[in-house]
Amino acid sequence: MARGLFELRRDEVTGWWVAVVVDRAFDRDRFRKPAIRLNQDPAHCPNCQATGDSTSVRVLKPNAFVVAGTEREAREAGQAEREPSLGMLGEAGSWQTIMAPAGHHESFAETTPQIAFELLGHARDALAAARATAQTDYLAVVHNYGRQAGALTDHLCLDFYDLPHIPHRIGEELGGAARYVIREGGCPFCRMVREEPADGSRLVYQDAASVCFAPYASRSPFELWVVPRHHAADFGTATNAQLASAAETLQRVLGMLAVLDGPPLNLVLHTAPLRDRVDETYHWHWEIHPRLREIAGLELGTGLPLNPVSPEEAVAELLEAAGISRVPVFGDREAASHAAGEARHTVLEAPTGALGSPGPESSK
Repeated sequence: MARGLFELRRDEVTGWWVAVVVDRAFDRDRFRKPAIRLNQDPAHCPNCQATGDSTSVRVLKPNAFVVAGTEREAREAGQAEREPSLGMLGEAGSWQTIMAPAGHHESFAETTPQIAFELLGHARDALAAARATAQTDYLAVVHNYGRQAGALTDHLCLDFYDLPHIPHRIGEELGGAARYVIREGGCPFCRMVREEPADGSRLVYQDAASVCFAPYASRSPFELWVVPRHHAADFGTATNAQLASAAETLQRVLGMLAVLDGPPLNLVLHTAPLRDRVDETYHWHWEIHPRLREIAGLELGTGLPLNPVSPEEAVAELLEAAGISRVPVFGDREAASHAAGEARHTVLEAPTGALGSPGPESSK
């Protein structure tokens, strides 16, 4: 019997379905999409003017989120306290950016290991500070590359948004992961870290501390996840060694996407909420989403993601272009030693005042 046009795959954590195209030959040229840059002159770049010779944090908008709630709530609040047209219930959160030093308009893959490490270090410290104050519910950390992915500057930076709510996607992962732990007796992300390297068909890169793979139910072509081998829900607790591994892995796999002519992409951190304790059931990770196509009517009308490239085929293309026939395998002893907090990574220098706390000495 001939296979169908789409293969429906189910995300084991969230339960969401994805339609993967399986009967179409891969055409690499169809997915070549270079990122559009603004070609900013560093002399006129606001971020370059706001930073110096080291990475730093800039507040773009304090109280960035006006909590309007439902239309009815907004209307009632407006009538009681403000003009009805405003419909405001309150202001919260912030929008801030973690900036590379002045003049650094390269991609994350192209920057120095030290700068990549420092950017992640600032994100870790921002999460730790936000959890300590517990004024909002979630800190979203993102990197936008290319105008098609929403980038408003060429300056290398990570943005973070202090949100007064837990985003829907994160909420679905939190609930799904908790149900998985109850049902299966273990963390689903820890299982992926074990099984993806063993299977190999979706494995892109691994080292002693991190694993990068294309998820089985990839929602978009060339979607990649970078997941730490150690179990931890909160990125704010990452050690410097774990940051170094995550930065190196992200740089390597983002560099591999150059085969698609340096596409626009979004890099998103998934981490624990600020006020909830989910240490046993959640697992922080980075998601890479190249922006290679437009959303079609089927997806818009149904919420069913349509992926025109299977994750297995996407990984095969990346490895072939990189000249890699097989991703090196790490032995059980090495993986076990890392789980005990002995990552074999050089810890890059954390400049005084740039990263704040060096992080805990060992993972949980």
